Amino acid sequence: MASEQSQVLPPEAPAPLAAPVIDSHTHLNLHDRYLHGESVPDPDELLAMAASVGVPKVVQIGCDVAYARHSIELARTRPDVAVGVAIHPNDAARIHEREGAAALDRAIDEIAVLAADDVVRAVGETGLDYYRTNAPLHAAQQHSFRRHIAIAKGLGKALVIHDRDSHDDVISVLESEGPPERVVFHCFSGDADMARYCSDRGWYLSFAGPVTYKANESLRQALDVTPDHLLLVETDAPYLTPVPHRGRPNASYLMPHTVRAMAERRGTGEAELCRLLYENTQRAFGSW
Repeated sequence: MASEQSQVLPPEAPAPLAAPVIDSHTHLNLHDRYLHGESVPDPDELLAMAASVGVPKVVQIGCDVAYARHSIELARTRPDVAVGVAIHPNDAARIHEREGAAALDRAIDEIAVLAADDVVRAVGETGLDYYRTNAPLHAAQQHSFRRHIAIAKGLGKALVIHDRDSHDDVISVLESEGPPERVVFHCFSGDADMARYCSDRGWYLSFAGPVTYKANESLRQALDVTPDHLLLVETDAPYLTPVPHRGRPNASYLMPHTVRAMAERRGTGEAELCRLLYENTQRAFGSW
């Protein structure tokens, strides 16, 4: 029992960053008892912990209609929170499989209405995930992705892309539809060649905890070639916890570990990188 409880104790906070940064992608409403046992943190606790280490603002992502609504309500009374809303590609596949194409379109229609809210700065995370979705449902994900691209373009908001084991098709769909002005590849997972391709098109690349994992040298090579003005950082909390706490629940207050690893890899001073990341996030999502 003691060892089970130790798995859900929150990691200790790192030293505060030398300058503030923004967590460009987190899920405050996905912290649950599966991850935390009975000590589930509330959003205000998570935000306060983040601010205490130099992460004063976050982009909260709502990945289905219910979470999108909850995210918007969360942000209404918390000026440090901006929002992205979408049907996650895996949810798009599940809705299509269980309820049909019309049900998926109805869900996306609801997202389109929610995305018009002033606290919503992005449409996403949308995109493709071929890791968890089998080939027969790829077309449903691609349909959902195309509709989300249209919503982002129609509202003039950033598009946040989820891309897992689907690099070629993500880029193909994005190019065929015509990307919106601002595109963010959340938790970028491509190699240096893909980073160059995206950078040439002015798309932002957001790096998360996996850039600290020993096996991910190709991801660090992608970080090496990403231009300063297109670089973002995120947690994707409660997932993808950085070293040295990999395997435990993630949260925005742990982002200093990722930022410091990025600064060391790029040979950049911590304060300088923090200022760059803060400015880039405000440019990608709009100032708040």
